[in-house]
Amino acid sequence: MSAAERDLTDARWSALMASAQDGDARAYETLLREVLPLLRAICRARLRDPSDAEDAVQDALLTLHRVRATYDPSRPFRPWLSAIAERRALDRGRSRGRRLARETGIEDAAGIAAPTRGADTSAADAQLRRAVADLPPAQRTALSLTKIEDLPLTEAAARSGMSVGALKVATHRAIRTLRRRLGLPD
Repeated sequence: MSAAERDLTDARWSALMASAQDGDARAYETLLREVLPLLRAICRARLRDPSDAEDAVQDALLTLHRVRATYDPSRPFRPWLSAIAERRALDRGRSRGRRLARETGIEDAAGIAAPTRGADTSAADAQLRRAVADLPPAQRTALSLTKIEDLPLTEAAARSGMSVGALKVATHRAIRTLRRRLGLPD
């Protein structure tokens, strides 16, 4: 995209946002549809995991909606929007880092659950299998799809019939329950 085309797009987006601020729902819908590729490009450039990038895009759209009244139409729209997307991607990356730092993959749990070195790992494997089998069905399904099969959240949600949010909660609860049952720290 040339600089002139970019300037025209910025002017169009600024005008659409100004109209949206005045209550024009059609202008707001058009604006959101047009900025979506830019938001995706920014988030995908910052986050390796496609589902994290898409979550950051959704976070950016929600933030845009929440703070739309703060936009000054006399200023360029793209830098304002880009700052929102960059921040949401950064937040999502930090959140993922914190989550990964506290979680242990299910495939690693058998080794952690072994009571002592050299102990029969089949006993630890059996203990882990029993603990997973004893989970409530929704938690067991969520754990299986998100951690064992390692499906993207959207695909796991579609297969389980749960929303992405419900799937995340069920997975978190399943891991917390397993940690407690296996005597691991939270």
